[in-house]
Amino acid sequence: MGASSMIVLILAALTFSIFALLIAKIVTKSTTNAQKNEPIECGIPTQGKTWVQLNVGYYLFALIFLVFDVEIVFLYPWAVVAKAVGWLALVEIVIFFFILFAGFLYAHKKGALRWI
Repeated sequence: MGASSMIVLILAALTFSIFALLIAKIVTKSTTNAQKNEPIECGIPTQGKTWVQLNVGYYLFALIFLVFDVEIVFLYPWAVVAKAVGWLALVEIVIFFFILFAGFLYAHKKGALRWI
């Protein structure tokens, strides 16, 4: 598989995506009314101000969770080949965990893990 295969794959993905969006635009009937534009929460009409600014700490906490959650994706392939690679695999995973721990310490120092 060379570069030409990758180009064909990217072109096929773009073509399929654009084609699906065009079909959806043609087939669906677009209507607008005041009720459609109202913000609702779980089917219940809102009371009071609907545009409330959320604290950025929630987003930081979620992003840090994703970073540490995605590490599991990298642990699985390492676990599969660890025995075949030998001591080098152990050294690499120790370095990987050191980098993750440094990121954890940095986030903790900046207060990103402090729940509000």
